[in-house]
Amino acid sequence: MDLKLKGKTAFITGSTSGIGFASAKLLLQEGANVILNGRNEKGVSEAVDKLKASVPGSMVKGIATDFSKQTEVEFLLEQLPLVDILINNVGIFSSQSFFETTDEDWHQQIEVNVMSGVRLSRHFLPKMLEANWGRILFISSECATLVPTDLIAYSTTKAALLAISRGLSHMTSGTGVTVNTIIPGSTLTEGAKRFLDGVAAKENKTRGEVEHEFFSKVRTSSLLERFASVEEIANTITYYASPLSAATNGAAIKLDGGSMGGII
Repeated sequence: MDLKLKGKTAFITGSTSGIGFASAKLLLQEGANVILNGRNEKGVSEAVDKLKASVPGSMVKGIATDFSKQTEVEFLLEQLPLVDILINNVGIFSSQSFFETTDEDWHQQIEVNVMSGVRLSRHFLPKMLEANWGRILFISSECATLVPTDLIAYSTTKAALLAISRGLSHMTSGTGVTVNTIIPGSTLTEGAKRFLDGVAAKENKTRGEVEHEFFSKVRTSSLLERFASVEEIANTITYYASPLSAATNGAAIKLDGGSMGGII
């Protein structure tokens, strides 16, 4: 299927690995130009090289930015060209008890997970409205409603994205611009693989055994009963970044494998 993305320019935060990287690859395969982002130059450069090798002839470049530092964000905004598609994917978390989560921990997660999207949307949305076309996607998480007790700060930031996205969508009424939120469930990112392998080594089990126990004992609400692949999440992101998704605006799209429950 042609998603009509040829010639569109996308900027994806936190895209040197995981869901962001997989989304960049699919967008490139559809003919879009992609600007990657990561915290350091080395990681960005390596990701750009990987994509150029896997999608020959693709137009991809990258800009390193630490979203916890406002001065770096300001520099980023000066460097970025006009973009048609903004995917607010960057996110960090700290797994610890509520009582151990310091003000600085809260502040850092809010800066990276929430304010990155706020600042970028504030910068690009007026330009998209002027052009009468654009896509803004916020990448939330099933944790926005499941709220594990060791991820309360992270869950709070991911829930905030739902409100921001919905509010911004009202500003696009009657235009060719849409703002939506993607809500992935448990996904087999590089970080998830490291977590599973760490538990497996500690408990003398295979990764498959640890994954099975996660869904049988921890994420028991999952109907998928496995981790989604980053490609499965990226498939949906790429569609909602495309002109074909014009009828969807102000939506929260669940890719949670059924873990969040509910009929809407």
